[in-house]
Amino acid sequence: MKTDLSTYDNSWYNTGAGPVKRLLWYVVNMLVFQTYLFPVHAPKVWLLKLFGARMGKGIVIKPSVNIKYAWNLRVGDHTWIGENVWIDNLVPVSIGSHVCLSQGSMLLTGNHNYKKVGFDLMVSPITLEDGVWIGARSLVCPGLTCHSHSVLSAQSVATVNLEPYMIYAGNPAQVVREREIEA
Repeated sequence: MKTDLSTYDNSWYNTGAGPVKRLLWYVVNMLVFQTYLFPVHAPKVWLLKLFGARMGKGIVIKPSVNIKYAWNLRVGDHTWIGENVWIDNLVPVSIGSHVCLSQGSMLLTGNHNYKKVGFDLMVSPITLEDGVWIGARSLVCPGLTCHSHSVLSAQSVATVNLEPYMIYAGNPAQVVREREIEA
């Protein structure tokens, strides 16, 4: 057997919004979030709420952030989303409070099944619990939970759930030590 992309069919997938809302979000995401010309946080949080995101207080959203679908996003209090972060939330992404998504990190809720002739779409939600830190240019794969205060070091790839208060590094990410937080 060979891959045949002409048989690809994701008609079963539902974005959670109609075509008008998706188009409006695409324009807002492009003009406000994916640019360096709009550095102000509060209007971004307001716009995300307007499109159905559940947003806490004190959220920092840096320039050049790409959020696939606002209505599939939940963010707790005092969370930081750094430059060039990509939240590819085809399905829900839940981000707790006091979470840091460093520059260029990616939360990926979708992938393709390379075992299928049609390269079928697969989606699974991501959860980042309170206090998690996703390092610069790191990737969290679909269906994972990064438990309380876990750390994914810079340029690492999480392919399994991250245990609480543990630091992970590498591709695939492995435990390197325990996270100790000083007062």
